[in-house]
Amino acid sequence: MNMNMLERGSALRGELPEGCKLCGPGRKMVLFVTGLCDSNCFYCPLSEHKKNLDVVYADEMPVNSDEDILEEARLIGAGGTGITGGDPLKKPERTIHYITLLKENFGKGHHIHLYTATFNPDHVRRLADAGLDEIRFHPPPETWKGFEKTPLNEKLKEILEIPIDVGFEIPALPDMKSEIRALIGHIDGMGVKFINLNELEFSDTNYRALLERGYHMREGLSSTAEGSAEIAVNIVKEMETDMSIHFCSASFKDGVQLRNRLRNRAENIAKPYELITDDGTLLKGIIYCDEPDGLINRLKNEFDVPDELLFRDPERSRIEIAPWVIEEIHGELGCDSYIVEEYPTWDRLEVERMPLDYGGDEK
Repeated sequence: MNMNMLERGSALRGELPEGCKLCGPGRKMVLFVTGLCDSNCFYCPLSEHKKNLDVVYADEMPVNSDEDILEEARLIGAGGTGITGGDPLKKPERTIHYITLLKENFGKGHHIHLYTATFNPDHVRRLADAGLDEIRFHPPPETWKGFEKTPLNEKLKEILEIPIDVGFEIPALPDMKSEIRALIGHIDGMGVKFINLNELEFSDTNYRALLERGYHMREGLSSTAEGSAEIAVNIVKEMETDMSIHFCSASFKDGVQLRNRLRNRAENIAKPYELITDDGTLLKGIIYCDEPDGLINRLKNEFDVPDELLFRDPERSRIEIAPWVIEEIHGELGCDSYIVEEYPTWDRLEVERMPLDYGGDEK
């Protein structure tokens, strides 16, 4: 098997894992089952709003009911789900419930993979019985060299007898190339289908630990660790295995996977007065005024703005309007007007705000 370079510096030897095939087109929902985890990995990138907290998210949306999960899956046109954490197997009953929920509502073809650090054959059997298609294990770094001597090895042997796709997924730690190679060499002979190497990234919660270990951030705007991508690509290039080796770059996750998922959601939720950008964000005009009802009547009667290009948002105390309309008339309104860019996520997080002055010139 030869190495193939993929988008944004990712690399692959063999076949792309089934659970990854829907990620690129943005058709895989990320279901965060719990932030609880026993591993305490020094490189864990989870935010303080998730790490070690028993919370549930469907993509960026906090989950309060099963319907929240189903709605998010519909809005992005999900063909599958990736279950993650924390460690989902800290809450096995909840995880099994969600697998069953997704399969019952979207059919057996809805591909579900799960990421865990827990090597528990009994749990894996129950997950497989519920419909889980693929499981990805993350053993602690101290076990990567000499994995065959650890108790995890015997548990893995038992798990490989269960009818489910088994893979590994670990970060490409720049100073642990030999350990990663050792792990790959061992599990390849056991029948594991693939290993995913993820580019190491700095986050608000892990950067101190990464710096203390001697890692450095790559120069430029990237938050990735220097050397991580290089050692991952070298491993994919050098190691000939029966199983697939896949390196997924941070740039691919952000520039392709996330962007496409946002575009999918935007296309399903965009209102007639919102424009979808190439990045999957939404552009709209907003107006702040003291008498919104009066201004709306004026916009309709004086400027012939149709109803579908207007919306009064009482929660944010503003009027939303098509950006191409407000650009033409803002100088005649005598109100604070803006063009805003927002994510098409549940919270409509604002990315940028451009003020329009009363005279019609942009500041």
